[in-house]
Amino acid sequence: MPSAELSPALVRAESLIRSIPDYPEPGILFRDITPLLADAEALRVTTEAIIEPFAGQFDYVAGIEARGFLIAGTAAIAAGVGLIPIRKAGKLPRPAASVDYALEYGTATVEMHDDLPAGSRVLLIDDVLATGGTLAAGRQLIERLGSHVSGISVLFEIDGLGGREAIGDLHTVFHSA
Repeated sequence: MPSAELSPALVRAESLIRSIPDYPEPGILFRDITPLLADAEALRVTTEAIIEPFAGQFDYVAGIEARGFLIAGTAAIAAGVGLIPIRKAGKLPRPAASVDYALEYGTATVEMHDDLPAGSRVLLIDDVLATGGTLAAGRQLIERLGSHVSGISVLFEIDGLGGREAIGDLHTVFHSA
């Protein structure tokens, strides 16, 4: 939702996100959400905003490593559903599937266990949408393992990097150019 439509609590939460230039590489503007995570009220209102459009439409929340885990964990607790981690390559003892994808500054692989019952409805969550590679890979993993992505939600979308075009329909709490 555009900033003009945000509640005062969400405007305050958004103000806690810091921009760090040239991290992890020159030319990248990193969005640091740790101040938001450290603020209980900001974390609560953003968690509610992330899951609200999908209420009753999912059985599990899947979070993408690493900061997506944190948001997905709070979302799973708030919604009363289970949490499925999507991990970087080599972090799971028994990965059932993996997908390679491009980042705005390199390439990576994500993996997932096959713990979900076939046909499960999954809300896929990550912290930041930039080019969309990570979320696209997460969606592929969930679908490859027989579940359905009932929605995709992110805390922060960096407009103009092609992420929305790569992902399609998704819910974003905050936007930035």
